[in-house]
Amino acid sequence: MDAKLHVSPSPHLKGNLTTRGIMLDVIIALCPAAIAACVIFGLRSLVLIAVCVATCVLLEYISRKIMKRDTTIGDLSAVVTGLLLALNLPVDINPLIAMFGCLIAIVVVKQMFGGIGMNFVNPALAARIVLLVSFPSAMMHWVPALGAPQAAAIDATTAATPLAAAPGVYSYVDLLIGRCGGSIGEVCAAALILGGVYLVIRRVISPIIPCVYLGTAAVMSLIVGLDPLYQLLSGGLLLGAIFMATDYTTSPVTKWGKVIFAVGCGFFSILLRAYSNMPEGVSFSILLMNILVPLIERATVPRTLGFIKKKKGAEK
Repeated sequence: MDAKLHVSPSPHLKGNLTTRGIMLDVIIALCPAAIAACVIFGLRSLVLIAVCVATCVLLEYISRKIMKRDTTIGDLSAVVTGLLLALNLPVDINPLIAMFGCLIAIVVVKQMFGGIGMNFVNPALAARIVLLVSFPSAMMHWVPALGAPQAAAIDATTAATPLAAAPGVYSYVDLLIGRCGGSIGEVCAAALILGGVYLVIRRVISPIIPCVYLGTAAVMSLIVGLDPLYQLLSGGLLLGAIFMATDYTTSPVTKWGKVIFAVGCGFFSILLRAYSNMPEGVSFSILLMNILVPLIERATVPRTLGFIKKKKGAEK
């Protein structure tokens, strides 16, 4: 036989991390944002979260049965997808639209590509973009947060997000504690930062992508004449940098690959915010960089230790 036996050097260690354990940590990290959403927008946020999570779990179970594959709802990945999708939606969106987003995330983006670990883009992120394109009015109808400046108006039924509001409407404190309009999970910057710190401490995510992403966004904001701190605390930048861009399946595994990926996310996020006809660009930026991940990894893969160098002129 011509097959070669490749033996790696000792010690051979097996880690204690499991998919279920990692997903559970992500759920715990998202809890502050979910709790803040319920406080800021009321119990409607809890209903939206419950609908999305239950629909994602049910769709994953049904699709796995139809495809005659092992049931995977126990790994909690469907729960994470449902929770992330819910946090990316406005509080008063029609539940049927939210359920359609769950169908896109679980069946189309995740299961049709083979299940967890096989999708090339983040399922919740892709679902949000599909909903944004398909139902723009519903996806951009923002309800004022409790105690927000615009909520004081008697006839206020909708509110502008910080990125679309007039200068001076929202302060840094408003952005930090969530007194502003937006998707239910993106308005409270403090809750998102708390969840990110938890994930870094638990070593679920590397700080490289969030830090480089946010740093690039801050530098780009200065270049285009925007307030860096305001840009970092507003919109879906923190939610995207901490919970979406760090997805294991759709982000690079190499160190320099993570850096290039995060720089691209930060660059395009602010570029779209400053020059496109929509105030937010985080989702499209991460999706674009997700597609480029194979090329980034190919360019940044480290040289193999003890590799055999081919001679010039040798046949491939």
